[in-house]
Amino acid sequence: MTRWTYDDIPDQRGRTAIVTGANTGLGFETARMLVAKGAQVVLACRNIAKGEAAAGRIRAEHPAGEVTCAPLDLADLDSVAAFAAGYRADHDRLDLLINNAGVLYPPLQRTRQGFELQFGTNHLGHFALTGHLLPVLLATRTARIVSVASNAHRTGRIDFDDLNWERRRYQRFAAYSQSKLANLLFTLELHRRLTEAGSPVRATAAHPGWTYTGQDRASDGLVNAAGRFIAMKVHDGALPALRAATDPDADSGSYWGPAHRFEYAGPPVRASRTKRAQDVAVAGRLWAESERLTGVPVTVTSVDRTES
Repeated sequence: MTRWTYDDIPDQRGRTAIVTGANTGLGFETARMLVAKGAQVVLACRNIAKGEAAAGRIRAEHPAGEVTCAPLDLADLDSVAAFAAGYRADHDRLDLLINNAGVLYPPLQRTRQGFELQFGTNHLGHFALTGHLLPVLLATRTARIVSVASNAHRTGRIDFDDLNWERRRYQRFAAYSQSKLANLLFTLELHRRLTEAGSPVRATAAHPGWTYTGQDRASDGLVNAAGRFIAMKVHDGALPALRAATDPDADSGSYWGPAHRFEYAGPPVRASRTKRAQDVAVAGRLWAESERLTGVPVTVTSVDRTES
C-alpha cells in the first residue's frame, strides 16, 4: 500500500476553501497545508483574535499565501447565517468546505438557540452552514464538502425522542458520540441527494484517529498526557481530511481515516463505519429534523457550474 502524504496533495492554486475551527489544532494544520499548496483559505473561527493570530502565523510561513479570517460561532445560528452571507457577498465560488470545528466532552451546556452544545455545534451548526453555502458550492464544478467525524461514532445513537438531552441524564461522552454519528449520517444523506440531483459536487468525511492537539482538556488527564507521546502528531492527523478534500480518487460518500491500530494511527486510507452510520432511513429523518430545528431548508439542485 502506498503511503499517502502531504506531497500527494494536488496543486490547489485557483481554489478557495473554508476551514471551520482553523485557529488551532487540526483545523489550523489543515488550513496551513492548503495555503502551502496554493489555495485561498478562509479561517472560520469563533475567536476572531485567535483566528487573526493563526492567519498571521500562516502568512509568516507562506508570505505569498492567501489567507483571511472571518468570525463564525457554530453555536449561534445567527452567526452562521451572517458568516455565510458575508462569504457569498464576496465570492462566487467555493471549492472546499471543511467542517472541522468541534466541541469535545464539555459539561451540559446549550447553544444560543437552546440546543445541547455538542449536537448543536458539531452537527446542527455545520448543517446550517452547509445549507447557507450550498448555492455557491453547487455553482463550483470541483466543490467538496468534508465533514470531520470520529471513531466515537461507533458508540453513537441518534435519539430522536431527545436529541438535545432535555429528558435524559446528561452523558457528555454519549452526546459527543451522537454528534459524530450525525456527521456521518449527514454526509450519507448529502451524498445521496447530490447523486440524485446529478451534481458533481462531492460529500466526503474523515476522522483523525488519535491525534494529540493539546486541546483534550475535558478528557482524562492520564490519557491526555499519554497522547503527547503515543498519539499522532497534528500534521498526520490532518491528512485524512485533506485526502477527503483533495484526492481525485476520493469519491463522494467516501470516508477516510488512519490505516493502523484500529484506525487510530497511520496514513490515511478508506475508513470503516458502523451499520448505524449507513442507515439511509435514519439519515433522511435526521436531515428533516435538522432542517426543522435550524430553520434552514437545504435544497440540493443541479445548477450551471463555474469552470474548475
